[in-house]
Amino acid sequence: MRIFAPLLGKKSKEGTESPLFVYRNLMDIVQKIRELAESHLVDPGHFVVDVILGKHRPYKVSVILDGDEGITIDHCSEMSRALSEDLDNLDLIKENYMLEVGTPGLDQPLKLKRQFAKNTGRGLKVVRTDKTTLHGTLTSTNETGISLDAEIKLTGNKNKIEIKPVEIPFSEIERAIVIVSFK
Repeated sequence: MRIFAPLLGKKSKEGTESPLFVYRNLMDIVQKIRELAESHLVDPGHFVVDVILGKHRPYKVSVILDGDEGITIDHCSEMSRALSEDLDNLDLIKENYMLEVGTPGLDQPLKLKRQFAKNTGRGLKVVRTDKTTLHGTLTSTNETGISLDAEIKLTGNKNKIEIKPVEIPFSEIERAIVIVSFK
């Protein structure tokens, strides 16, 4: 865990070498970066999906943005400039770092309820907490979960598929990925 010590400044005698201390401070840094990013969002339809702090030098700070109607490279560039200035002024990270602001990739799982709502009508692969996997079309979302027109293989006939509506609570979703169709 000493690799993160440069992020925290000088070590003190109060136990800053403790893994729990370092972890708490890293989470504080990530939270502060998230707050800074959220403060620079000008469109209420835009949101921060994730902030990731790399473990190797030069430290990589990744800020993942998305929007209810999508987000442009110009929005990412504006956020990158504003965050870079904030991070430099606040001296939040004591070492050299690389700042990367972008959108979730096609292979990235959905993390926020807003992302599910944005992808209504698209194909989805859902891995549930019981490890079962469903493929289907996301038909709706609400505060507690999603509705999926799931493709269910009929027993006895591997090539025959039936579409059945399935309600899945968010608490039962381990991972959900949008299926990209080139049809």
